[in-house]
Amino acid sequence: MERDSRASLRLTETADSGNTGGAAVLRVAQAFVNLADTMVDDFDLTEFLHMLVDHCVDLLEVDAAGVLLSDQRGGIRMAAASSEKAQLLEVFAAETDGGPCVECVRTGNVVTSTDLPADAERWPRYAAAADACGFRAVHALPMRLRRDVIGALSLLNTRPDGMHATSTQLGQALADVATIGILQQRSIDHSAVVTEQLQTALNSRVIIEQAKGMLAAHSGTLTPDEAFSALRGYARAHHHRLSDLARQVIAGTADVSAITAHGAP
Repeated sequence: MERDSRASLRLTETADSGNTGGAAVLRVAQAFVNLADTMVDDFDLTEFLHMLVDHCVDLLEVDAAGVLLSDQRGGIRMAAASSEKAQLLEVFAAETDGGPCVECVRTGNVVTSTDLPADAERWPRYAAAADACGFRAVHALPMRLRRDVIGALSLLNTRPDGMHATSTQLGQALADVATIGILQQRSIDHSAVVTEQLQTALNSRVIIEQAKGMLAAHSGTLTPDEAFSALRGYARAHHHRLSDLARQVIAGTADVSAITAHGAP
């Protein structure tokens, strides 16, 4: 998008200006630009979340990253992972409903284990699965906007670690930006659904108006309002959707005489 190109140009100019760590600044800033840009017609949530975990591996002191999201039924599902082993661990956590990442989703709080074997008593099944996948430490960061927790970002390491506070803070910032983008897109999708439903209702109204006019003309005695009552009465009596029956009237496939009889005095 043109906006992205302008932003990338400004970031590149900043990185090339000779500032210390300019390249790192560019990568961090570009990650935020990418994660903030969800206002596109072809937004793909799966691709968006994979971009998030890839940025985490690129920018933070982690070997892998994954995302668990809560669904509308209260369950938790694996949504993205930066590697096959991370994906296996995230799927296991979701299916067994346990471990630091699931706990993070449920509580909305950061959950950390810098040495999973040492925390095996707390999460025995998860710790064993993590060990099988080669991971020894995890930092689970909530994907949360105020009280709305939609998931967790898992930062995984293959060795016991004390991940630097700066990396943890940056990881949370990335999770926060991604959360805002997802919730914004959900709002857009909801608006689109509502708009589509309203348009469908408007289209049906036009069809019904046409059908009742045809019924009134066919009967020669019914007013449009009486024709509508007849149409609705017949639909109810025969368990038809009103709009479907109206379409049949317009198409000439309905028993018009039987319908107008419902409007007779």
